[in-house]
Amino acid sequence: MYAVVSSGGKQYRVEAGTLLTLERLEGEPGASFTFDRVLLIGDGDEVTIGTPVVPGASVSATVLGEELGPKLVIFKFKQKVKYRRRTGHRQHLTRVRIDAIHPTAARKAAATAEAEKAAKAAEKPVAKATKAAEKPVAKATKPAENPVVKAKAAPRAAKPRAAKPAASATQPAADKPKARRTAKPKAKE
Repeated sequence: MYAVVSSGGKQYRVEAGTLLTLERLEGEPGASFTFDRVLLIGDGDEVTIGTPVVPGASVSATVLGEELGPKLVIFKFKQKVKYRRRTGHRQHLTRVRIDAIHPTAARKAAATAEAEKAAKAAEKPVAKATKAAEKPVAKATKPAENPVVKAKAAPRAAKPRAAKPAASATQPAADKPKARRTAKPKAKE
């Protein structure tokens, strides 16, 4: 059996006896700790997926101790101005051992959900059959009449467009529209 738990913004796949190094947790060495955010539980072919967590499931662990993570070097540098800053950081971590996975409520929830689905599936065909028996046969054979629907008008035939006479150089200028002239501002002398 395995589970996926969330701690410190990260997700871990755990089994009984697994040793984990996590973000710092509250607790002395030897104290027990319970992970309530169980996202998934798998047992062979059975997999229970939470939305987002599996209801009632938990994972118990024992705190083994605290340690520091790897050293990270932060080096700031600006060229041509002799600016250099060197700092470091080591993250505080907690080592835990997974003792047991408790899916009892998760299995019960999954079993009840499957039973409900089966019951609903069994009820649906019966409900459809009873509704079909309640409908009168006369209405089913009667043609549908809807007074709101009106007959559609026939589509209009496209009218042929009249050909425009081509403008030629021989036409007088009076027939052509005049271009508007805008007054130009006078230049100051």
